Amino acid sequence: MNYNEILASINKRVFSLVYYLHGDEAFFIDQICDAIDKTVLNEMEKDFNQTVVYGRETDIQTIISMAKRFPMMASHQVILVKEAQHLKNIDKLLSYVENPQQSTILVFCHKYGKLDGRKKVSQKIKKSQTLFESKKLFDNQIPGWISSYLKAKGFGITPPASMMLSEYLGNDLSRITNELEKLLIDAKEDQDISTQDVQDRIGISKDFNVFELQRALGKKDVVKANQIINYFASDPRNHPLVMIIPILYNYFVNMGIVYNIKDKSSRSVASALSINPYFVNEYLSAARNYSYTKIVKVIGYLREYDAKSKGINNQTANNEDLMKELIFKILH
Repeated sequence: MNYNEILASINKRVFSLVYYLHGDEAFFIDQICDAIDKTVLNEMEKDFNQTVVYGRETDIQTIISMAKRFPMMASHQVILVKEAQHLKNIDKLLSYVENPQQSTILVFCHKYGKLDGRKKVSQKIKKSQTLFESKKLFDNQIPGWISSYLKAKGFGITPPASMMLSEYLGNDLSRITNELEKLLIDAKEDQDISTQDVQDRIGISKDFNVFELQRALGKKDVVKANQIINYFASDPRNHPLVMIIPILYNYFVNMGIVYNIKDKSSRSVASALSINPYFVNEYLSAARNYSYTKIVKVIGYLREYDAKSKGINNQTANNEDLMKELIFKILH
């Protein structure tokens, strides 16, 4: 089952006896674990029937012993194993998975890594219980995910606003949801969240952000681009070059892809770039301002300065100098 199917099943109180949640995206693991925590037992039942243990502080045999106990005055007992990536001898879990206690719901939260799929225990959980891999979303998936998250809560957001949040916050879903909850405090269900709302409530500068820098470079607006990088240079802590370069890199890579698309209709370009059709005209317009040869050079500059920003082949230049040099080379 995928993430949404697992949550739907839990909400219907259809539970697996063993959940093994693993992968690089902690957010989805936490959400499933929280859903089980809130759904299976009520607060009174939890006192005697819910146990939380940590992989660093326990072992498989102890977990199995706890799992074989019967619940007290409840239909189930729940065991939540946090930091399961630190457990040793996970193979010993196989015997329990083959014959699990029918009144126990056992949940393993294994973050920032994966259970080896070649192990018999992994294959058995996948076959008879719930094995869920929580994968990081790609950057181009984040705006759509933001829209879906808000839609599930009964709210809408404009494409520029979701893109602005994505570029400002990156792909850390926990951080994104925290900021979205701030937006929802004053949001209205009959009115989409706008870029102005994002600027006012999240604290993103209206005129000086990476979204606007990207747009200025696309238009070859030298004055605007330099105003923005001067603003970034004045606050390097919140605008480090290592965070800006990946966004510009994706932008110019997408611009290069536009050159190789024969069908430049809005639908075709949006599909090729995995972007909202709202942004297609901006890419088409930007592509007219750069030759394909120049785009290839810009991508090379971005790789070069990404390395320099990390101290490779760079002994003296600071963040401000590197940023100004990079923008100059892109625009000229």
